[in-house]
Amino acid sequence: MATADTMLQTALREPAERVTLDLRRVTFFDSAAIHAVVRLADRLPERLTVLGSRRVVRVLEISGLAEQPWLRRD
Repeated sequence: MATADTMLQTALREPAERVTLDLRRVTFFDSAAIHAVVRLADRLPERLTVLGSRRVVRVLEISGLAEQPWLRRD
């Protein structure tokens, strides 16, 4: 929760052709993080890639978001 908004603002700071969020080392992923990623996906359609850890992927599965085109499992 403490870093979700910072992640969102950092990813949107500079215009970019592609944005990749490397979350493969993330061990805690809550609703604030889900919200930030979904907002990024809305703002960057077809330009966002999320590399998720097992925990991130599991939380997204529970949330019904595991089949989103921006999610890549490692």
